[in-house]
Amino acid sequence: MNKSLVTGLVIGAAVVTTGAAVANLDIFDRSPKFAEVLKVDAVKETFRTPREVCSDHVVTHTAPVKDEKRIAGTVIGAVVGGVLGNQVGDGSGRKIATAAGAAAGGYAGNKVQQRMQNGNTYTTTEKRCETVYDSNEKIVGYDVRYRLGDREDTIRMDRDPGPRIPVENGQLQLAAN
Repeated sequence: MNKSLVTGLVIGAAVVTTGAAVANLDIFDRSPKFAEVLKVDAVKETFRTPREVCSDHVVTHTAPVKDEKRIAGTVIGAVVGGVLGNQVGDGSGRKIATAAGAAAGGYAGNKVQQRMQNGNTYTTTEKRCETVYDSNEKIVGYDVRYRLGDREDTIRMDRDPGPRIPVENGQLQLAAN
């Protein structure tokens, strides 16, 4: 083998290797390497979380009544009214005054007992609970408006891409870097 043949082979191999390296660098590729991000909107979802809130309330109750017809008050009032009516006048006027005093006393005794029964109260503390909802927002994605060459489009991404999105072979590269 002569020297010029070996030199030619070495130079040829160098040219082929250099050509392959240049082809891999995409020096002649004029397609865009990045898409320009025009706008990013966070997509939010609202979650409602229930929880129970309890508080104590003072409740006033009327005590149970043993004499619903208020007979004791009526009888005692009638006796007292009759005794007082008997003190007025004499003869047949006394009998009328006694009867009128007994009737008025019976009515008054009934009303006094009613007032006493209605005022006979007691209080208790009751625990009352209700369900309230707390609202929380969570970002579930990003709507990204971008420009790639002459075309504008929108895509939903799981992260904010920043000012530009990498492009390879005309396709957006959406994987996180």
